[in-house]
This record gives sequence, structure tokens and C-alpha cells, in this order.
Amino acid sequence: MHRIFCLAGKSAAGKDTIYRHLLDESGLPLKEIIPYTTRPIRTKEQDGVDYHFTDEDGYRRLRAEGRIIEERAYDTVHGIWRYFTADDGQIDLGKESCLMVGTPESCVSLRNYFGRDKVLPIYIRVDDGELLARALKRERKQQEPKYAEMCRRYLADLKDFSEEKLSLAGIGEENTFDNEDLGQCILRIRNYIADRMEE
Repeated sequence: MHRIFCLAGKSAAGKDTIYRHLLDESGLPLKEIIPYTTRPIRTKEQDGVDYHFTDEDGYRRLRAEGRIIEERAYDTVHGIWRYFTADDGQIDLGKESCLMVGTPESCVSLRNYFGRDKVLPIYIRVDDGELLARALKRERKQQEPKYAEMCRRYLADLKDFSEEKLSLAGIGEENTFDNEDLGQCILRIRNYIADRMEE
């Protein structure tokens, strides 16, 4: 059965690194799903590679066409930033399994859209102190660091990844992976996905 594997984790948990490794080096036949965002592009990001970068008009157009599968909006210190997945032909579960990055809430929306058995969430967990250290290191590399936004993301994640929201998304110990050692975390997630692709 082809499925959507949805990686979820707080900001700076390493989900983008794990995502890229699973797509490029794991040997698993997973299709990359590129989400959309209205936030500004960061240093070293590429349109159509990291995200489809759009604006509020582009978001509204897709919404009016009924093509938004799941979405999240964050009231940042720089205005509303939207992240969403669109029904734009990228996902075809009749042909292949997919890998994407999301939140517990987006996992619920994906399950509502495609069916509970078609979407498997994978939660990447990191100690909060380590998360803050990683986020600060990443932000310092930006041409214009946005420290206030980094702090807002951390506080928002405390709500977005509450025990209640994790439970609603179907996240428990069996699909939670601690990212203390990146290599070991990737290996455990890779094996978890491989096992479920054979079901």
C-alpha cells in the first residue's frame, strides 16, 4: 500500500536534514512533496526545491480553487506566514509513497483528506534546551537574523506539539524517534518506513 509518511518535529529538531537524507540516501522509493509557504525565502533556500514560495494572492487563488489539502498560519513578528500543501498533482498514492514535513495538525488534515490508513506520522523529538541551541546557531547564519521570530517559533511549538495534539495526530512511542544521534535516528526512521512500505 502506498502511503504518505509525514515527518513532524519542532523547529530545529533536524527534520529537514532527516527528510533530505531519507529522500536522497536511504534507497527507499519515496516521492518528495514540496509544500508552499508565504514566508520570505531564507539564505541558501531555492524556490521549487525547499518550498514553493508564493504570496498571499497565490494562497488565496489556490484556496478559492479548493486545492489546499492542509494549512497552517503563524502570526509572526513579520506578519502572517502561511505553510500549506496543495492538491497540485504531486501526490498520487495509486503510484507511489510520499514523504513530507508537517506538524501534528497537518497530519490530522492529511488523514482527513486521504484516509487514516494512508498517512503515517513520524515524530522527531529533541530536548528543548538542545532545540534552542540549534535554533540560535541556525539563525546566526542568516544574513538578517530574526531572533524574535526564533523565540516566537519556540513558544508556538510548545502549543503545536502538546501531548494532546500529538495524540490526536496518532503519534505515540512507536512512531517517536529521539534525535540525540542523527545517524542512529535516521537509521531507525528508515527501518520504520521500510517495514510499513512492505505491509
